[in-house]
Amino acid sequence: MGMKIHLSNRGNLGNFSNFLDMVDLSSPKTLEVSMHPTWTNAHPAALTFCAALALETGKDNARIVGPIPPTAASFARMGLFNFFSTPSPFTEDTREESGIYIPISVINSQADQSRFISDMVPLLHLPEDKSTVIKYVIGELVRNVLEHSRSPEGAIVAARYYKQSNRISIGICDTGIGIWKSMQSTWNPKTDLEAVKLALMPGITGTTRKEGGTEDNAGAGLFFIKSIAKITRSYFVIYSGKAEYSLLKHDKRVKTYPRLYADPFRDRHSVEENVADFKGTLVGVDISLDNNEAFDALLSSIGEVYDEAIRERKRAKFKEPKFI
Repeated sequence: MGMKIHLSNRGNLGNFSNFLDMVDLSSPKTLEVSMHPTWTNAHPAALTFCAALALETGKDNARIVGPIPPTAASFARMGLFNFFSTPSPFTEDTREESGIYIPISVINSQADQSRFISDMVPLLHLPEDKSTVIKYVIGELVRNVLEHSRSPEGAIVAARYYKQSNRISIGICDTGIGIWKSMQSTWNPKTDLEAVKLALMPGITGTTRKEGGTEDNAGAGLFFIKSIAKITRSYFVIYSGKAEYSLLKHDKRVKTYPRLYADPFRDRHSVEENVADFKGTLVGVDISLDNNEAFDALLSSIGEVYDEAIRERKRAKFKEPKFI
């Protein structure tokens, strides 16, 4: 039978649960990816997911099947076909002006990460403050994978910049141990969804029960990235095991600054608890880069919520009865 993934014509991050509905991971020896026959699009998160699973099965066991529509030329530009035995039907001189593509890359070390960021950032032609945020997001996502996932293939990362909406979409995937297992020795979550919730909370890391983590591992990366998506009124998705959490867009009609919460379930969100069981972890994020977004205020707000969350949990722990 083999694993099966379908790339539809509704591939934005807001429809990610629909993408997962068309994923079958029940037989992991082979992989088949199909596409909508006339028009398809896919978020970089979906493409890194396909590439990561193709790496795991081996290129000879991974195929793209059925008709390949002209819009899949963007997948070729992002390097998807390089991971599959199916050759690309597109010539390299095909161009599209609606975006900038940062190809799917395999990152196994800090040097790989630095090279990917240094290659990517100049393509975006962004002012320094926006570039800093993008570097931070990529760096934190990759660091999470390299430190926690134990993935033999490392981190699979890709991005795309959309000029028209001034948005960057980033996807990162690994086929490591998954969030539940990485949290198990320190936090003992009962379910995949509980593990995902813990991973999104500031100051919680799988490497220590110490509130706020350690100096080198503060357990803040995913919380910061989700917060950046929320402040810029964008989407964020995380998927591991049988659980998927989606941050929904903050209503643009509400003019007040979106409020940040330490508990991800207080945000406007949706969850799925019975999707295809994925042993690794997949993260997708959209970030609006409109110049009217005050990134300094954003980072200040994130810091305040993070500090308060740590203080609250320390107070709660202090109040716990101690039995002698």
